[in-house]
Amino acid sequence: MQAAASAKFFASAGFLATAISAGALRHRFGRIVFAGLLLSMSGDMFLIGPSRQHFVFGLFSFLLAHVAYITAFVTAGQDPKWAGFAAIPVVAVAVIVLVWLQPHVPENLAMPVDAYVIVISLMVITAFSARGAGASGLIVAGALMFFVSDLSVAMQRIIETDFPTFVWGLPLYYAAQLCFALAASHSSSQ
Repeated sequence: MQAAASAKFFASAGFLATAISAGALRHRFGRIVFAGLLLSMSGDMFLIGPSRQHFVFGLFSFLLAHVAYITAFVTAGQDPKWAGFAAIPVVAVAVIVLVWLQPHVPENLAMPVDAYVIVISLMVITAFSARGAGASGLIVAGALMFFVSDLSVAMQRIIETDFPTFVWGLPLYYAAQLCFALAASHSSSQ
């Protein structure tokens, strides 16, 4: 457990350092993305714990991270056509995920899980919409990878599969955070 915590801490510190070195703190968009990265790091640390309470704190941290990313993407500008284009498949996938998870989610976690799926779906839609308005394509790549990586967490913590989903989930998650960290420097996103 200690080794996993250290590895996650240093990996998360890596995407924070990337954002700082890319100049994220020099402008509003970058600072909001940086806040999302900090909240994601908090979520990482909470998810190390094995209890349901750790899971809920991690879920809440990541929910707030997605709210920060949504805020950043909206400040980058939005293209309604791109939002509409993205909304159809994203909403369809979100409904499929909620139906898939529903039989496995404890009653006391139903509302937080539903809220999380809605917010991460909005994060993906606003990433596409910001791209349509001229923001970096890295935010779309990051949003999609983050969404897919969260499916691995759902499989592990909610469905409780024996398959080691972290094998594909963690690389996608850290790649997503790096995409966000690097996108925070793009002048078209300022």
